[in-house]
Amino acid sequence: MGLEEKVATYDSQNGKGDQSHQTICKHGFSNLSHISPLVFLYLLKECYFIGTCKATKKFRALQEQVHLVLRNDPQPGPATFVVQCLYVLPIFDLYCEGFSHLIISALRRFLKEETSVGDNLEAKHLAAKLFLDIVAGSVNHDERIVEKILEVFDVQLENIQKALCPNAMNNDSFSMATKFVEDYIYHLIECQTYMTAVTLLAHFSIRQSGQSFLLSMIESKQLKAAEKWATFIGTPMLCVLVQEYSDRNMLKDAYEIIHKNNLRQEFPNVCHKYKESSLKTLAEKGCWDVAEAKTKSDRQLLEYLVYLAMEAGYTEKVDELCDRYSLKGFLNVKVPEPSLLHNRYLHLDELAVEGVIWVDEVDALRKATCHFEECKVVGLDCEWKPNYVKGSRPNKVSIMQIASDKMVFILDLIKLYQDVPDVLDDSLTSILQSPGILKLGYNFQCDMRQLAQSYEELGCFKHYQMLLDIQNVFKEPRGGLSGLAKKILGVGLNKTRRNSNWEQRPLTPNQLEYAALDAAVLVHIFGHVRTHSQSGDGEGPQWKSCIVSNMTNMKKFKK
Repeated sequence: MGLEEKVATYDSQNGKGDQSHQTICKHGFSNLSHISPLVFLYLLKECYFIGTCKATKKFRALQEQVHLVLRNDPQPGPATFVVQCLYVLPIFDLYCEGFSHLIISALRRFLKEETSVGDNLEAKHLAAKLFLDIVAGSVNHDERIVEKILEVFDVQLENIQKALCPNAMNNDSFSMATKFVEDYIYHLIECQTYMTAVTLLAHFSIRQSGQSFLLSMIESKQLKAAEKWATFIGTPMLCVLVQEYSDRNMLKDAYEIIHKNNLRQEFPNVCHKYKESSLKTLAEKGCWDVAEAKTKSDRQLLEYLVYLAMEAGYTEKVDELCDRYSLKGFLNVKVPEPSLLHNRYLHLDELAVEGVIWVDEVDALRKATCHFEECKVVGLDCEWKPNYVKGSRPNKVSIMQIASDKMVFILDLIKLYQDVPDVLDDSLTSILQSPGILKLGYNFQCDMRQLAQSYEELGCFKHYQMLLDIQNVFKEPRGGLSGLAKKILGVGLNKTRRNSNWEQRPLTPNQLEYAALDAAVLVHIFGHVRTHSQSGDGEGPQWKSCIVSNMTNMKKFKK
């Protein structure tokens, strides 16, 4: 099958074939012995135009097949023919770069399967001339194409020497070729095209640049180029790179270099600092189980994790880790008092909440429903146990918090669904689908999808009315609900227990406070929003236009 037939077939399989173009030079690629590079590229361009599928798909189809037609006797040989095409391609303007990558990658695949010594030598010589012409500006190709030309055709300094001074192959001409290449590389460095410069330095085994060059790449944030250069120079330069990353607190980058190059013995402290930094990041996100797994039972890291839990006021996590790993030295350590944490995070008492009621049986559920049916505004939130297994379904939603201005009810959805599913469905329907109750949430539409997925047989989670997503009221919701609380109320929320085990029973007092606070704070944030909106200055948030209702299409939720 010819190239143009292959691409046409590719399009027709997608229902997008263009019959008027499929007849273009039906056998044009079956015998390349009399096809010039210019005609070949023109026909390649026509094949690219066949059909209406996306450009990326067309490009991949061509890329997959071009290396096959290089077997069809292009003259004077496949490799030389490709170099000649590269000389011609700049006249194709917008298609030059893409087609250059295409035919070079096709040749690379071809050369893995078939080689011709004579053709390869001629192509290498012509590729060296092409390099000189590109540098001189007489042929227009960008630096990435230059990289590929030198790599695929294995152009060395000797080849450039021969192309530059064909009649004077001596030390002087070699020095001239070396200087030519070095000048081009220094030009790339001046333009901060560091990756191409490093690639050419490594290709031609030029080691003159040193530590200042490395620092320049780091300053310019071209870290891949810096790593490639240090790897080429060797272990001493890699050690300099690791130290620079460490000094700049770029611990992850430093650790990756250490890991790739087996430098743990040289930098034990950097490895430990990186691991501690990773634990701190996970703890700040509330991913305590993941952080614990990351310690791999290393006592030093476990002790650091305990200190993080103490610092966050996560007393039950401190006890849990100490008991599990027999960290007896921490039993007498004083955990920060709630009053100290109070100064850092919002506390439930500050919101004048009169009570938090746990609901796990039918009478309490009916009382909660009666309470909320008398409310005009309620705050909603829900929690579920995190699942850290990649690709697995999220765990079932465990609890749902509903708050008025004075009370918070925490519904044990798992138990209520098992015991009284019909009463649970009716009760939540009367709240969620009531047009007379304004429901406040923070990204609660995602929670509704998760609720609907967790309890597919209940109708209450498949529709809602009068939902105001607080994050949509503000233009720049940074830092999540905690950041919004700090912006509006002046103090943020402690999110330490966000990813704790919400399926354990009973929940700890700290978990109950966390859950209640997430729902109650929404009511108080809304109070500030409504007050500013009614001030008449026109500068307050416009919340009414953000109210949404009736979600009828429940798309699959991905956590």
